[in-house]
Amino acid sequence: MSELEDLLKDIDILRKQLEELITLKDGNLVDHEVVTASKILNAALNQYNKFIKEKIDL
Repeated sequence: MSELEDLLKDIDILRKQLEELITLKDGNLVDHEVVTASKILNAALNQYNKFIKEKIDL
């Protein structure tokens, strides 16, 4: 698998985990675990954006 494919797979997994956690927490978006999971997904998305930007700038 390429680095991009790995990153996209990770993002998809993190997104699904966040959705499940939100459901478990009855939609409480300020729950500590939900916020933490959201930050992790956000970091992965930022990494994806950086990866794409670097490829475009080549």
